[in-house]
Amino acid sequence: MHMSDALLSPVVGGAFWVVSAGLIGHSAKKVSAESDGSKTVLMGVLGAFVFAAQMINFTIPGTGSSGHIGGGLLLAVLLGPWRAFITLASVLVIQALFFADGGLLALGCNIFNLAFFPAFIMWPLIYRPIAGDGSSSGRLAAGSILAATAGLVTGALSVVMETTVSGISDLPFRTFVLFMLPIHLAIGVVEGLLTWGVLSFVMKTEPALLAEARKTTGSSGRLVPLMFLVAALATGGVVSWFTSTNPDGLEWSIAKVTGKKELSAAGTTHELLGGLQRKLAFMPDYDFRHPEGAESTPSDNASQVNAGTSASGILGSIMVLSVAGAAGLMLRKQSGKSATW
Repeated sequence: MHMSDALLSPVVGGAFWVVSAGLIGHSAKKVSAESDGSKTVLMGVLGAFVFAAQMINFTIPGTGSSGHIGGGLLLAVLLGPWRAFITLASVLVIQALFFADGGLLALGCNIFNLAFFPAFIMWPLIYRPIAGDGSSSGRLAAGSILAATAGLVTGALSVVMETTVSGISDLPFRTFVLFMLPIHLAIGVVEGLLTWGVLSFVMKTEPALLAEARKTTGSSGRLVPLMFLVAALATGGVVSWFTSTNPDGLEWSIAKVTGKKELSAAGTTHELLGGLQRKLAFMPDYDFRHPEGAESTPSDNASQVNAGTSASGILGSIMVLSVAGAAGLMLRKQSGKSATW
């Protein structure tokens, strides 16, 4: 559900850059004000895991579409909403700048759509009341599935609203929303099941991580963070070969409405940002950059080993680990200074 620049006007895209930047700043301030910043060290590891997991598109049976997890709810449960927002923003920035996944103009919208709703709305209003402390498997399942699904559907609705307000694409609101919401409802259910599976594993191996995320007590153990890191590298390096080749929910919806696989937008802002992204993205579409005018040879076997995909998954995971981890360490130090004062 990564929006491209072709869906947005400069005014709408710029407005959401401001909104998302403000939310990142506010989140950093909230984390810095906490007396215990023990969970901030997990931001890098979990961010790397979500980056790798987002590379895996799973097929939605009977639709010809695919989807991938957003990861916002999982991060909110394990890190708390403020750290989750910063971590997912780090993932999306790395994706847009260096892998051309989502437009630069659309970056603010993508951060808002994928991080705001699960972290600040669905986690406190749906997940926590239902799942509680996570000790009940049934409640954990219900909370994970309902909150993840609601977060993805509201994010999809936000995409439709942002596109409609921009008014630069030929996507009528009613038709667009009729395709977007059902397909993202299906994707959201799958994400909820996957989130439940991960949280169930954490509950069995290190239940302290599922303690009230807004009141962390003590540092977490090393086993689960290490396993998340190994899972990130394995997912990005190997499992990514098996990703679905079907268009994702947003691309599928656009194709159903317009009959086109992708849209293009002409304008000075779009051209400038598109040119900048082409220069910065050294591994566009999670593959090695090909010579100008050359295209990668399509494969009849979607699971064929792809060195470019593996390199992208591993390198991207390490980059997110570094960026989100550094942010976490800085916030932890700032928290310590605040506690001293």
